[in-house]
Parts: sequence; structure tokens; C-alpha cells
Amino acid sequence: MSVQERKQRERAERERLIVATARELAEQQGWDAVTTRRLAERIEYSQPVLYSHFRGKREIIGAVALEGAAELAAAVRAAASGADGPRERVAALARAYLDFAAHNPAVYDALFQLDGGLAYAQEDTPEPLKDAFAALLETLGEVAGGGVEPGLFTETFWAALHGLATLTRAGRLPPEYTGQRVELLVDRLAIA
Repeated sequence: MSVQERKQRERAERERLIVATARELAEQQGWDAVTTRRLAERIEYSQPVLYSHFRGKREIIGAVALEGAAELAAAVRAAASGADGPRERVAALARAYLDFAAHNPAVYDALFQLDGGLAYAQEDTPEPLKDAFAALLETLGEVAGGGVEPGLFTETFWAALHGLATLTRAGRLPPEYTGQRVELLVDRLAIA
């Protein structure tokens, strides 16, 4: 291995450590607790080292969002692929999405609530974000129905899931009825 390759590998490892530490701190204490000073202390690097990887917290949030998008895509694909029939696939996708949001609140915030400097629904949208949407579209597109553009249907269904995730997490909706909400959403919107 050349010196250049070793340096690149070490740089990538430092970046992964910064992102993992930011994510861990955000999950434990919220995004307000994630500061470059705190990250530098936790990973035992100087703040200038952090700034050599990320210009600030916004870029770190963006990196966590991209990582989370890949995880979300994998989760909904795995759930949908393990189900038989369109209704079951959509219900499995919805449950996986809501489970991801509930079990990864800081990552979910990085993806959909905070400014990570990422472009959404544009030509320059990063691939992990495009792929997360594609993972939803793969299942939801098949139930969009005649005359309904699959991407538009997917956006609408996703918005409903996001609303359920956000309102449940904020304590505005009792979590014990999440299963019933998924069933209503699938039966009334996706399988009409």
C-alpha cells in the first residue's frame, strides 16, 4: 500500500469516526449537544482536524443524513421484499419507515428536519437521498393506480408517513395506535 493510499484510508476512517460520534451524541443528547468542540474532545482530535473534514456542524448533519438515507433505503427494501402481495409490501414498508424514525430520531431529524446543506428533489440531490426515495417508489409505484403518476403518489404516501412519524414522536399521537394508523393508510390510500 502506498503512502497516499494509507493517508486516504486514514482520512476516511477519521471521517467515519466523526460522523459516528456526532450521530451517537445526537441520539443521546440531541443535536444541540453536537458541537465541534465536543466532537473534538470525544474523538481526541483537535478542532482543526474536524474542520479539515467538515466545514462545520451543518456538513456533519448532512453526512449523518446521507448515512441515514442509505440505512432507511435498506430497511424499507428489506421489509418490502419479505412480504407477499402489494398490500403486504406497502404495510411492511410503512412499518419499517415508522420503526426507522422511532428508533433513529437524531438521524431522522438530520434527514428531514435539520439543515444539512443537502439538495432534495433536485438534479444535484445526492445519490443516497435519491435511492431512499427510489426504495419507497419501488413498492408504492406498483399501487399508485391508473392515471396517477407513481412519483407523485409516493410523495403523498411518504408525506403521510412523515406526518405520522413526526406527530407520534412529538407526543401528539398516541404510539399504541400506530399499527391501526398504518392499516388505515394502506387500506384507504395505497390499496383503494
